[in-house]
Amino acid sequence: MAEVSAERGRATRERLLRAAVSLIGEVGWSGVSTRMVAQRAGVNAGVVHYHFASVSDLLVAAGVGFARELLEQAGAELARRPSVPDGIDWLLRELSRYSGTDPASLLMAELFLAAGREPGLRDELGVLIIGFRSRVAGWLRAHGHGAQAEQAAVVIAALMDGLVLHRALDPALDPTTLAGPLRAMLGVRPEGGSR
Repeated sequence: MAEVSAERGRATRERLLRAAVSLIGEVGWSGVSTRMVAQRAGVNAGVVHYHFASVSDLLVAAGVGFARELLEQAGAELARRPSVPDGIDWLLRELSRYSGTDPASLLMAELFLAAGREPGLRDELGVLIIGFRSRVAGWLRAHGHGAQAEQAAVVIAALMDGLVLHRALDPALDPTTLAGPLRAMLGVRPEGGSR
């Protein structure tokens, strides 16, 4: 019986997190209320506070969980790329999926804005971003680009965020057209050889 109750509790918590993720992108970080999350998750408002001390704690957990999954998937896929040029091409194609106004883009923009006001969120997102950059730097080193791999990883991570933000303002921007300049910045040719 306790196992069933624990499983039900985990399922409810997951519904709350999913509801919060969708609402952050729709109404903004500060627009999300306990009532809205409860309604979206199909539970009583008191259930939200049973699982989370505050709406802010729920939003941090939801946002960080979403960002963690997104960055882990991107890092894993990049690690499977056989060369830096192939990785750049994949990354830019992947970024083309995000318009800057889609739910995932809006959620990430809200997370970055809220991180300026929420120290706990800033700390947790910082750990995720640093981990992602470290993974990208390791991938660059594994493909013979050890010189300044950490700095290049910072540029790549910032490029990802920046391109999505730019696409919200300029929907005609096609990230795939930027492969040449990005390769040049990293000192690689399309076929993967160093300059």
